[in-house]
Amino acid sequence: MSVAKPLPHDAARMHVTGAARYVDDIPTPGNCLHLAFGLSDVARGRIASVDLDAVRAAPGVVAVLTAADLPGENDVSPSAHDEPLLAVDEVFFLGQPIFLVVATSHGAARRAARLGAIEIDPLPAILTIEQAEAAGSRFEDAPRHYAMGDTAAALARAPRRVEGTLRLGGQEHFYLEGQAALAVPQEDEAMLVQSSTQHPTEIQHKVAEALGVPMHSVRVEVRRMGGGFGGKESQGNALAVACAVAARATGRPAKMRYDRDDDMVITGKRHDFRIDYAAGFDDSGRVSAVRFVQHCRCGWSMDLSLPVADRAMLHADNAYLIENMEIVSHRWKTNTQSATAFRGFGGPQGMVGIERVMDEIAHALGRDPTEVRRANYYREMGQAGTGPDMPDPALSTGQDGTPSDGGSDDGGTPPAHHRSSAEDLASRGAEGAAVSQRDPVHAAPAGEQLTPYGQAVEDFILHGITDRLLSSSDYAERRAAVRAWNDGNEVLKRGIAMSPVKFGISFTMSHLNQAGALVHVYQDGSIHLNHGGTEMGQGLFQKVAQVAASRFGVGSGAVKITATDTGKVPNTSATAASSGSDLNGMAVARACDTIRDRIAAHLAQLHQQEAGAVRFEAGEVRVGAEVYSFAEAAQAAYVGRVPLSATGYYATPGIEWDRIKGRGRPFFYFAYGAAVSEVVIDTLTGEYRILRTDILHDAGASLNPALDVGQIEGGFVQGAGWLTTEELVWDDKGRLRTHAPSTYKIPACSDRPAVFNVALWDGQNREETIYRSKAVGEPPFMLGISVLLALSDAISACGPGYPALDAPATPERVLAAIARVRE
Repeated sequence: MSVAKPLPHDAARMHVTGAARYVDDIPTPGNCLHLAFGLSDVARGRIASVDLDAVRAAPGVVAVLTAADLPGENDVSPSAHDEPLLAVDEVFFLGQPIFLVVATSHGAARRAARLGAIEIDPLPAILTIEQAEAAGSRFEDAPRHYAMGDTAAALARAPRRVEGTLRLGGQEHFYLEGQAALAVPQEDEAMLVQSSTQHPTEIQHKVAEALGVPMHSVRVEVRRMGGGFGGKESQGNALAVACAVAARATGRPAKMRYDRDDDMVITGKRHDFRIDYAAGFDDSGRVSAVRFVQHCRCGWSMDLSLPVADRAMLHADNAYLIENMEIVSHRWKTNTQSATAFRGFGGPQGMVGIERVMDEIAHALGRDPTEVRRANYYREMGQAGTGPDMPDPALSTGQDGTPSDGGSDDGGTPPAHHRSSAEDLASRGAEGAAVSQRDPVHAAPAGEQLTPYGQAVEDFILHGITDRLLSSSDYAERRAAVRAWNDGNEVLKRGIAMSPVKFGISFTMSHLNQAGALVHVYQDGSIHLNHGGTEMGQGLFQKVAQVAASRFGVGSGAVKITATDTGKVPNTSATAASSGSDLNGMAVARACDTIRDRIAAHLAQLHQQEAGAVRFEAGEVRVGAEVYSFAEAAQAAYVGRVPLSATGYYATPGIEWDRIKGRGRPFFYFAYGAAVSEVVIDTLTGEYRILRTDILHDAGASLNPALDVGQIEGGFVQGAGWLTTEELVWDDKGRLRTHAPSTYKIPACSDRPAVFNVALWDGQNREETIYRSKAVGEPPFMLGISVLLALSDAISACGPGYPALDAPATPERVLAAIARVRE
């Protein structure tokens, strides 16, 4: 069986030799044109005049387009049709495209784009959450409200309380390959688009809309991306549409790629948050009630902000059973880049909020934060077996592909930390309750444990994961050693912390939980495969190839996956929400099984056997005493006129979600993990290092342990980067000042833990996923929270106060927190 083997990435050799082809590497026709946007230099204002004569006269310029020149819809939004490709009358953020230059070279287009004479009458810009709050500038008419139990009453009777405010910065995706697209005109008004996108169908839809043609006239192809992280889920729309429009206007191929500075200035980031909180607890640390007010800065257009903010609410409980919990979410509209999808999709922001609460409770009680966390865990309700043989994908009744109909869709430097008074937090809650649609108070039925949104938690395994991790990482001994070190050192202080992860897997926009596949078996036994997922370096193609190989009983080398293509697999969902392997793996298994069963039926008939007696294994097909190579079996089926091509389709079963009420089962299952991190800080400068990290992560019955461990390592480092070094800074004019590698600090090799131990939990998914595996793209990102908590622990050694450390925890913020605890 090919699954469960630690095989290398399918393009690993091409990656290291430079042979892997990305959009900018595709040989372009000799008459290909190149594009660049002319950008607004004002965050908000009315366009008074546009003089593009100098642009048109610039060397190499073939055409200059404004909104008036577009043949169809002037919109690249993935949601609300509120994001024009080119500005009309007004601009809403500094960096917004106003006109499009079409030139004979990339350099000529960029140079010409700077020559536009655009007069903009400035209007007051809304840049921060506080400014948006004061102006009432929001998406949706009222804040969203999810609740379980009676939080107000539980807070009022709690023996102890903590309350405060946490600020979390955004994050730049910093994919190695920037945004890029190439459009080549075809006959009969058709268009071929090569795009670096996680969502080929959305590109197809937006290009068709912009050209005024049906979707069947647009074909989108994606072989691979050099990273995505959510930043290519919707942000590639503008480039693809611009290329298609230019190609239609000129009759020539058109190509566009952002330089790194333009990429960072134009595209959206992770949403930054302010979270106001209050929690009630007892002397043992058991939490009786938590109230969160989440303030999400969305930027100038809606993009994917509503489902991102929803997911932050859905992960506000993380791993903790809190019977009285209330989450209010404000989605603020500002004149900054439109914040967008980023790995975790709001989940990390929600999780950091509850981890801050647990950390502060432990500090108030003088207890080990790990003890407080474990005291509040959900209970374990049983789990699937852990035997060595993985079951079939269980393509059984109840997984018939019928979609559920139960729901709809899925900066400047922050001010210093401040405490919200209980009265202020209560008043915020009253306002939220008054203007938001909400259900009556909910309580869990006897014997069940429910999340604040009403989903039963039945697969919780973090007690066992935590036990094993604390043992393997020598947590208790090291915590004692950290205390001894801190007692003997004035300048360097160490900290250690454990953080758990419970992350829901599925798109919260229910209809996106579907996938298709197309499989061909050729008469020589080779297998050709297409599916709706996209490869962005995560190894999805290799995993799906292993699934196909296992269904036919051959080695994965017999399977070739080619570029994702909307002409082969239609109506694809984005490769996002950690669903790539779950959805596409199952769709591929179904297609392969259809062909395999046809071959089996044909051979069984030839040898007068039952079809169930035919076995596919080790590259052979056994029919009673007869043995065929797989190639011979394929040849026999071809000669027997057996169709050797099939489609497969899969829709996630059992999910239903009403995002307005905040009730239902939005997730098929949960993925779990835990991390212990140790850090050291310099109390004189605020600088720090991650000394060691130990991770134990739940990937179910892993399809490919090597790839999964790589995802865990990378996700952790990226999560730690978000919470430590990656600081986005806007000035008071709305200009992004951290728009290049020289000013924006992503983690480098030297920033990873000096000792880095990663292990996979030995278990299987209790739900019927492909070979009982679990998603592994996003959940490990949140393991990086352990670093923020470890820094807080180190700062706590400097004085009696609580650090109240905001993120990113830059050395400046660490130094300020040290001063705060000493006060």
